Amino acid sequence: MLRPRAQALRYLRRSGWILALSLLLGGVQARQARDVPARGRAADPAIPVTEFARMVNQFSEEGGYFRSDNLVSNETAYLFVMDTLRTLEVSGGAYLGVGPEQNFSYIARIRPQIAFIVDIRRQAIIQHLMFKALFHLADTRTRFLSLLFSKPATGPGAPGAGASAEDLVDYFSSAATDGEAFSRNLARIQSAIVRDFQIHLDARDKAGLEYVYRAFRDENLDLRYQSGGFTVRYGGYGRRRIGPWGYFPSFRDLILARDLKGKLGNFLASRGDYEFVRRLQEGNRIIPVVGDFAGGHALSAVAAYLKTQRLTVSAFYTSNVEQYLFQNGVFRDFAENVARLPLSDRSVFIRAYPNQRLAHPAQVGNHRLTTLMQKIRVFLDDYRNGLYTDYWNLVSTHYIAPTGP
Repeated sequence: MLRPRAQALRYLRRSGWILALSLLLGGVQARQARDVPARGRAADPAIPVTEFARMVNQFSEEGGYFRSDNLVSNETAYLFVMDTLRTLEVSGGAYLGVGPEQNFSYIARIRPQIAFIVDIRRQAIIQHLMFKALFHLADTRTRFLSLLFSKPATGPGAPGAGASAEDLVDYFSSAATDGEAFSRNLARIQSAIVRDFQIHLDARDKAGLEYVYRAFRDENLDLRYQSGGFTVRYGGYGRRRIGPWGYFPSFRDLILARDLKGKLGNFLASRGDYEFVRRLQEGNRIIPVVGDFAGGHALSAVAAYLKTQRLTVSAFYTSNVEQYLFQNGVFRDFAENVARLPLSDRSVFIRAYPNQRLAHPAQVGNHRLTTLMQKIRVFLDDYRNGLYTDYWNLVSTHYIAPTGP
């Protein structure tokens, strides 16, 4: 196995002058694309809601099990790759991701034309449909958080459309929760999913929707990832606390997170970023799909669709899912699914490596997870050359570390 420093040098030699030039120029094109206000850019035509519903249903596989209650991200370093995305000019095209709300921050940075959220848990897809309904109902970040937390934002003290992230957090930290608003808003969210998005919800889906929405009401800005905290009892949902959950960031922490240059980067920290994500949602261009990364249908269906649309993948955020693919002996199936995707030389993976048994050479500070990138075509070359015998070899071979000040 190559040592990390040797791997980095070998990667730079392979990448050649293209990567060096992109770093020198600072990713001007990608930066310009992001800095243009959402309302000032020509929008891609909306995907008909019937087509959106067809993709959600027909691209999906049977739901699977995952051990965590993953309602918000647990990655404190998720913004550390933002400048690297810019310098590598990762923008436009199609975005693929997994997990909850951190996808919206990556989408806001990359500004894709379409995004697919692929998660093995049916509950995660129900949660993304809830998010879609909230974007649908909320034209501002204040309204979005008001609906999410069941905390009416009225009166002279409510944050305006241009409020800072700190002002939003301060307001909703002290605003009162309204039980009647919770019931009323839950009915509106469910109606939007069924009527406006044309997605059928069975009894278990409705129970899951209420469970997720209630968790945001009860814990709001203190909501955290819970490893092992999700239980299914008699077809219902319930949260339980086992262990020191303070180890994971709160939703408040995630909204106020900063990149390596100290800049806010969450999608709720910027009016323009929120409006871009909302516009994509309103155009039915963020499509949640139930799928296993190593499954035989979901990623293949996404790949086939992107090819018909002549779109290439700009970024594929995998978090640390590949760790479990190795554990389950199905990493080969995942690699074959990746090979089916339409790619360009700029297509990248975004990964989150848990610094548990081995700390990653690119770890910053004491962050529990290290966020990394890798060119997808480099990944495919390395896979075909037999370099990935385990998860550590995957994350330590030809990775791109976050670039800071």
